[in-house]
This record gives sequence, C-alpha cells and structure tokens, in this order.
Amino acid sequence: MMMSMAIESEVVKVKIADLAVLKERGIIITVGLGSCVGISLYDELSKVGGLSHILLAESRQFKNRENSLNHAKFADTAIPLLVNKMENMGAKKSRLKAKIAGGSQLFAFQKTNISVGERNIAMVRQTLRELDIPIVAEDVGGNYGRTMRLFVESGRVTISTVGKGEIEL
Repeated sequence: MMMSMAIESEVVKVKIADLAVLKERGIIITVGLGSCVGISLYDELSKVGGLSHILLAESRQFKNRENSLNHAKFADTAIPLLVNKMENMGAKKSRLKAKIAGGSQLFAFQKTNISVGERNIAMVRQTLRELDIPIVAEDVGGNYGRTMRLFVESGRVTISTVGKGEIEL
C-alpha cells in the first residue's frame, strides 16, 4: 500500500456567531454573510489566522445573561476573543492585520435610519481601532450575501458573491 505524501489542507467552516483559528495551513470559510460581518485576522510572521462571523454589533443589551452569552455572536466581544485565541497559538496582537466583509442590507423594508449591517460594520471598525489592529482591506455594504475564505498559509482572503464572482481582498 502506497502512502500519499500530499498534505491535506484542513477546511474549517465557521457558522454564524462562531469563530476559528488555524496555524500555518488550512482554509477557514464562512458562508451567508448578509448583515453579518466576517472578520479575518492574520499574523504573517507566525502564520496564525483567525476568522469570526459576527451576527450583531454589541453585547451590552445581553449583559444580564453573562454566563450564557455567546461571545462570538457580537463584534465587541468576538474580536477580543479571536485575538486571545490567536495569541494562544503564537500570534502577536501588534502584528495582526484585519480584512472585513459583509454588513449588507438585504431587505429594503427596514425603516430604521441605520441598518443592522451598518451597525455591525461600525462596531467592527471601532473595536479593531480600539485594539490598534489596522483594516487593510474590506468588502462591505451593498445588498448581497458573501462567502469569505481565509487561506492560512498565505493570509490570502477571497470573497465570493453569487452573480459577481470572486475577488481577493
């Protein structure tokens, strides 16, 4: 029996209100970024990459249920959690670079002044700014969904959109 020498690349799927971190190789993917925002963080030196799929901007209104709070659900708690998990795998916060995507307004019937997607984008930007993590690329807004892939070996991020094809951030 001959053993294959090819190293399979791990593919990790991140669901809504979830996050994942890999080191050196693999692909982290999240689908269904509508009003949600995907945040990719990458440390080029340690080759540690992380991807978060946040559903809502801030956790404050849910603080009374702290013990059952899903920190990956909110921009203000998911990004620090992602940074912490990446640091535990050898990344340094000072070297992290962010790429973000999503924050669409998929439904025109919303009557609020600012959409859920716009609130999510604003909180992601604010949280990254507070952590001194620069956003080096983004594909946000619009009225369509996106799929985001982080290729951990290189830090490359691609965004796929139905009817619009794929772009690299």
